[in-house]
Amino acid sequence: MQNSKLIDNAAPAEGVVLGKAVLRAADRLGLTARALGAVLGLSEPSVSRLKRGEFRLDREMKSFELAVLFIRLYRSLDAIVGGDETVAKAWLRNNNAALGGKPIDKIRTIPGLMDAIAYLDARRAVV
Repeated sequence: MQNSKLIDNAAPAEGVVLGKAVLRAADRLGLTARALGAVLGLSEPSVSRLKRGEFRLDREMKSFELAVLFIRLYRSLDAIVGGDETVAKAWLRNNNAALGGKPIDKIRTIPGLMDAIAYLDARRAVV
């Protein structure tokens, strides 16, 4: 019985941590609340509430899963560019022939987000 209470108490914390991480990644990539909302499937006001701590990502929400994927994209990109935010922002906004457009536009859909992650993971794992 105590174990279930520990899990229940931990669950809200993961949504808070993920929310902070996704907001920090979006900030470092220069995404607006509207752009981040498009990636996460949230409205711009919901992203604003997330920033103010009035909205929490929940494991049962699709936006939680999309936030995890967005963080994965950010971490892969950050590793490739060596933490250079200017280069990361440029990569996101410039045409990418392999992705068939600008990554910022592609990641607004689930298939586009997955394609961008696969592309970055492949570049990161070059032997």
